[in-house]
Amino acid sequence: MSPQLYEFHLPISPEELLKSGRVNQYVVQEILSIKHLPSQLRAFQAAFRAQGSLAMLEHFDTVYSILHHFRSIDPGLQEDTLEFLIKVVSRHSQELPAILDDAALSVSDRSAHLNALKMNCYALIRLLESFETMSSQTSLRDLDLGKGKKARAKTAHGFDWEEERQPILQLLTQLLQLDIRHLWNHSIIEEEFVSLVTGCCYRLLENPTISHQKNRPTREAITRLLGVALTRYNHMLSASVKIIQMLQHFEHLASVLVAAVSLWATDYGMKSIVGEIVREIGQKCPQELSRDPVGTKGFAAFLTELAERIPAILMSSMCILLDYLDGENYMMRNAVLAAMAEMVLQVLNGDQLEEAARDTRDQFLDTLQAHGHDVNSFVRSRVLQLFTRIVQQKALPLTRFQAVVALAVGRLADKSVLVCKNAIQLLASFLANNPFSCKLSDTDLAGPLKKETQKLQEMRAQRQAAAVSTVLDPEEEWEAMLPELKSTLQQLLKLPQEEEEIPEAIANTETAEGVKTRIRQLLAKASYKQVIVLTQEAIGHFQESEPFSHMDPEVSEETRFLNLLETIFKGPVASTQENTQGPAGNTGLKQPDCKDKPCVSEPMKSRDNDELVKQEMLVQYLQDAYSFSLKITEAIGIISKMMYENTTTVVQEVIEFFVMVFQFGVPQALFGVRRMLPLIWSKEPGVREAVLNAYRQLYLNPKGDSARAKAQALIQNLSSLLVDASVGTIQCLEEILCEFVQKDELKPAVTQVLWERATQKVPCSPLERCSSVMLLGMMARGKPEIVGSNLDTLVNIGLDEKFPQDYRLAQQVCHAIANLSDRRKPSLSKRHPPFRLPQEHRLFERLREVITRGFVHPDPLWIPFKEVAVTLIYQLAEGPDVICAQILQGCAKQALENLGEKSTTQEGPNVALQQLVHLEQAVSGELCRRRVLQEEQEQKTKDPKEKNTSSETTMEEEMGLAGATADDTEAELIRGICEKELLDGKQVLAAFVPLLLKVCNNPGLYSNPELSAAASLALGKFCMISATFCDSQLRLLFTMLEKSSLPIVRSNLMIATGDLAIRFPNLVDPWTPHLYARLRDPAQQVRRTAGLVMTHLILKDMVKVKGQVSEMAVLLIDPVPQITALAKNFFNELSHKGNAIYNLLPDIISRLSDPEGGVEEEPFHIIMKQLLSYITKDKQTESLVEKLCQRFRTARTERQYRDLAYCVSQLPLTERGLRKMLDNFDCFGDKLSDESIFGDFLSVVGKLRRGAKPEGKAIIDEFEQKLRVCHTRGLDAVEDLEVGQRGSQRAPSTKKPSTVSKRHQHLASAASSDGDFVTPKSCRTAHRHPNTQQRVFKKKPRIVFSSDESSEEELSAEMTEEETPKKTTPIRRAPLRRHRP
Repeated sequence: MSPQLYEFHLPISPEELLKSGRVNQYVVQEILSIKHLPSQLRAFQAAFRAQGSLAMLEHFDTVYSILHHFRSIDPGLQEDTLEFLIKVVSRHSQELPAILDDAALSVSDRSAHLNALKMNCYALIRLLESFETMSSQTSLRDLDLGKGKKARAKTAHGFDWEEERQPILQLLTQLLQLDIRHLWNHSIIEEEFVSLVTGCCYRLLENPTISHQKNRPTREAITRLLGVALTRYNHMLSASVKIIQMLQHFEHLASVLVAAVSLWATDYGMKSIVGEIVREIGQKCPQELSRDPVGTKGFAAFLTELAERIPAILMSSMCILLDYLDGENYMMRNAVLAAMAEMVLQVLNGDQLEEAARDTRDQFLDTLQAHGHDVNSFVRSRVLQLFTRIVQQKALPLTRFQAVVALAVGRLADKSVLVCKNAIQLLASFLANNPFSCKLSDTDLAGPLKKETQKLQEMRAQRQAAAVSTVLDPEEEWEAMLPELKSTLQQLLKLPQEEEEIPEAIANTETAEGVKTRIRQLLAKASYKQVIVLTQEAIGHFQESEPFSHMDPEVSEETRFLNLLETIFKGPVASTQENTQGPAGNTGLKQPDCKDKPCVSEPMKSRDNDELVKQEMLVQYLQDAYSFSLKITEAIGIISKMMYENTTTVVQEVIEFFVMVFQFGVPQALFGVRRMLPLIWSKEPGVREAVLNAYRQLYLNPKGDSARAKAQALIQNLSSLLVDASVGTIQCLEEILCEFVQKDELKPAVTQVLWERATQKVPCSPLERCSSVMLLGMMARGKPEIVGSNLDTLVNIGLDEKFPQDYRLAQQVCHAIANLSDRRKPSLSKRHPPFRLPQEHRLFERLREVITRGFVHPDPLWIPFKEVAVTLIYQLAEGPDVICAQILQGCAKQALENLGEKSTTQEGPNVALQQLVHLEQAVSGELCRRRVLQEEQEQKTKDPKEKNTSSETTMEEEMGLAGATADDTEAELIRGICEKELLDGKQVLAAFVPLLLKVCNNPGLYSNPELSAAASLALGKFCMISATFCDSQLRLLFTMLEKSSLPIVRSNLMIATGDLAIRFPNLVDPWTPHLYARLRDPAQQVRRTAGLVMTHLILKDMVKVKGQVSEMAVLLIDPVPQITALAKNFFNELSHKGNAIYNLLPDIISRLSDPEGGVEEEPFHIIMKQLLSYITKDKQTESLVEKLCQRFRTARTERQYRDLAYCVSQLPLTERGLRKMLDNFDCFGDKLSDESIFGDFLSVVGKLRRGAKPEGKAIIDEFEQKLRVCHTRGLDAVEDLEVGQRGSQRAPSTKKPSTVSKRHQHLASAASSDGDFVTPKSCRTAHRHPNTQQRVFKKKPRIVFSSDESSEEELSAEMTEEETPKKTTPIRRAPLRRHRP
């Protein structure tokens, strides 16, 4: 066929080119074989060199054949074909401008160029798609293999398809930019050609790697090509539909398409495509989105990113998307809300907004705030994130600060961890970007606020008074002052006053008008005496001037005076009122004076208004700052409770929040900073590092001009933490400082300043000196040489010879020196000899003297010092027993002397017994240490012999056995010493036993609280020494624990018995109930101590966990927050120990709901809600449901029924759990008449419905129906309902029986009602015996199914008297109405 005679139609599929469909349509004549393709391609190339781009008209079959055999031909031929086709299309695009501009172009030439254009583009694009398909398959294959990807990406010739795509796309873009429409008839380009070119772009976009950074040039080329198609070839509608389809199917395309659409809308001026795409998204029905999560995710990501790029263009289409805010899909809600936030940030930001824009912004912010309470936690979390961005970019109007802060504070109590985390971040952003102050102390703000508010009230009062004075009627004012004025005038006329009372004489130059002004002013001030005297003077001075000249002699003098004063007072005001109505607005009597008055008063009035406005703004600012500070303070209280959450990220956010709050000077922040200290022991590395970073920020980088100033600031900040710090806080801070010292993060200047303060080279208070020694001791844990090199200095600081002694400082010196010992590293002590000082060292001399000297001088700080000092002696001294024996002898001698004087008869035994306790501990510790050293030395001497006599394996085994035997021998030796020698009559300790027992056995005789406390604690410690002594004194010990009237004694003994339970568990085990009993002690201190002791004993498995653990559960409702927190912590830890809580729950429930020894109903709910929250495994839940249902049979009271129902409602039930409840329905069915029990079971139904699958809803409906029927009509009605359901299931399978038989059946059932209608008891009995169940059910159908005319509901309503429930509850009549005609 001649090229001029045919027309090339773009095919939908390549096969269409093989068959003719219409007249003059081009058809491929022959598909060439693979072996002929190279030669035919060379022929095509030769023709191209001769004819140009029109050569394609005669050689299209060659290219078609190559495409047909593409996967089979040689890669070199593929690449040659691609390279050649690029040349062909490029040449054609260069020739076309001249051809298109040729007005004399013939129809045949135009047709030839059109066919060549379509053929060239078709061939190049199909070849591009073939390469793309092959490349995608290769990438997937390489991905599976995992290796050689880069090596296989390029062929041996260095061909890289990813680099070849861009030039092809640029060539097609260049071609489309020409005015090629003139090649078509009527200059209308066929849709197939545009679809051909754009379709390859969409095909390339489907490749998952297109979003990679290396493919950015390809993405940009695709975007430009599609942009030309949009602007020149009316491709917008098709592009919109295609974009929607691609978003639904390809997750990676959201960001790619956003970049393309934003470029088209801005650079290509195609803003309308944004509206088209949004309209297409808005028309998607919610059901379709719920079925297509991938598509929904794509739409959401597209809208979110599009709003970030072109929010102004998208804003005009927002109304289409608003319906998604009420839809079920949370991802679309998030996307719309994110778009609103971007518009607030980028478009609706600033103070210069127009009214309409401001209204839109407010609507968007209102929507965001409303969705802060969305039902979905992801939406709530997203809203908080968006507000965080808005606050960080300072785009939130000040008027909304309080509302959004309140929202964030409210979300802190959210159940979702993610929401809580983002709420904390939002509050931190508010702090960092608050417009109020860098210091937000509510106490500091309250003073200025009160002062400025009072000032504002005064200003308003003054202004109001001024306004009232101008508005008051002169007649009313005159009437008000007239009685007092008349009284004063009468007095003065009777008793004339001296002229000295005139405030100032009338000057010769003064006019009558000036005197009248003075009189008016005096009247306004109520200075009536001066008014009358001045008026008398004026009458004589101005006899010819008005109004003083008009004096009527016929009236009395009093009346004349009053008339004159009335004229003076009212006249000017009246004239003022008249004149103010005129255009001039004058206020005086004379025109010249009146001209000046408005000129003076108006600026003053304006200035007053400005000052009032400024004051109002100042007060509003202070009020906002104060309210913001109060909200932050409220948040601190909530966030501090979240510091020990299980989620690491939340804890890290809490720590960062408190760092920021502390930096803003909020006073309560110090509480949080201290509270985070124990987290330094966290097993989570992230939490521990967060604490260290927090203290680095807060304390290691203080402000200061020099290193010394910074060191002083650092020390001052750390010292503030030590004020009123507990032992635990000090230990945590010591760990942190140890970490800093080991990493050399503390500068030498810090150590230097601390020593200067400790030695008083710089002036400081005693407390500051003491804190410096404490800090030095903490640092010595990281580097012992800090203290070791200055040991004598420390002894001089704390143990000098002055009197009275500073025992607090001496105690801290002992703590600091104790860090020289490696007691905390027992593994080292086996390899290295412990650090010891000789007995003659000055340290021990001073300790002995200070202890002995302070013994007879009672000081509350002496006892803790003495304890630390004795511990230090046993840690560092060689032969500490000798030193302590000398101390003990000195103390005992002084005790006997003072006993004779009867001055400290009770203090001496107290101190002596305390001392003996610590002696026992130190002796035991020293024996253990010596045993370890002796074992190490023996091992060293044995090693060479063992090596010579045995093989290596045998040697290791024998050494292990020898070591174990040695341990047993040493342990037996220690036990023997404790049992037989320490309390033997020959030992010093034994001498104090009779005294100790006498004090403990006679609390009435020895009633001193301090003595009783010391004696009880000493008895406990003595029991620790010997099992024999412990066994003999346990009854006395537990009697004191239970019956002592002193809380301190009970608390001490609780600690002592806890220690005994660890040392002698078999002896203490029978007394365990007495330990649990202390958990209900009336004293807060004892309950807290008992809680701590029992927590340790139970978690360390030293006490058998029985049902008595319910006493620990009762602490969950303790009025003291610390005890409640302790109990929660106990159960949190217990929940990690396998099935411990699951195993204990039945007993706990029984004990707590026991009417005799349980708790009230509301506290029971609080306890069980906490405990049941630990049941998370499905198997545990199912088993518990079954056990609780069975408990309904054995429960005795209605309260127990309600408690059991509440427990069931708190379990996280699944469908299998529900089936367990259905299987055990008989156990609780007869209890459902109680509204509370019925409500609890209905709540179970509600929970199950929320996450129920469609197939599970049937069983939920069945359970709810049974609940409601049983609630209204009793358990028998449920049985009838079950039978009815079974009968209705069988009925369709059988033929309809005759009416006669049904009537007979009905009559038979009515006649035998007495026999067949059994009592509820009998029904339940039948259910409890499975063997008889079927026999009962055989009779039931005769009762229920009687005829076609009577329904199940009608029969069940006709109940005999004994069947009728005695409790009157309404019966639902809906089914009956449904059967009425």
